Amino acid sequence: MKSIAGFTGRKTLEFIAYVLNIFAFTYRLFELFLSRPVEGRSLIKKAVVEQIYFTAVQALPIIIPLALMVGTMLIIQFTKLSGDFDLGKVTVVLVVRELGPMITALLVILRSATAVTIEISSMTVFNEIEALEMAGVDPMRILSFSRFVGITTAVFCLFIIFDIVAIFGGYVIVWVASDVPMGNFLTLVAKAITGTDMVVGLLKALFFGVAITVISLYHGFRTRKMSTLIPVSASKTAVQSFFWIMVINVFVSAVFYL
Repeated sequence: MKSIAGFTGRKTLEFIAYVLNIFAFTYRLFELFLSRPVEGRSLIKKAVVEQIYFTAVQALPIIIPLALMVGTMLIIQFTKLSGDFDLGKVTVVLVVRELGPMITALLVILRSATAVTIEISSMTVFNEIEALEMAGVDPMRILSFSRFVGITTAVFCLFIIFDIVAIFGGYVIVWVASDVPMGNFLTLVAKAITGTDMVVGLLKALFFGVAITVISLYHGFRTRKMSTLIPVSASKTAVQSFFWIMVINVFVSAVFYL
């Protein structure tokens, strides 16, 4: 019994320490965002643009077909049940509030978060972080800040693109390729969506972007100097990012809709 209590206590303390470290790391990133010194600004801007290009622009060939499939599937399924559901409200709830932010976040986790963790982990293992520090360069500013701004911006933009493509693209595909009666679908969506729905979706996308970036960078810098631990850090990033976006998703929905 004592061993069980001791194990539970240790794991609880470890989790609390982990959460505090995550919040401290987040605070440090926001501190960098607000300070904005002149030194190295052009280099950081270039890194931010490159990160947005990798995370957002190169993801468009994936996110657009995915959004079309999701939008088409939902419209077809719920059009057949139009007598039981408000089609416009269902579309808003599923696409704008829930699926849009979640699918966008999962795509970024799979494509970018694990890649960032592997990159930073490799630099940590092979002493490149220490080399930057010895050269008088702040690794947090050069490496972390650009990825923080780039990935968060990319998640925000991809969410907007996903929603637009899922709703309008799905509508066009169903209207052109099937005999499903669409009626005034777009009018129903316009009437159903509210300012709160848009704010909730945008807030989720923003918070998801921050959480994904913080966790991927945190595990990259925390990797011990063993090359075999690099994939372990990437795996932790994927799992913990998914866990925290689920927590944020529930929290934001509870704040606005309960």
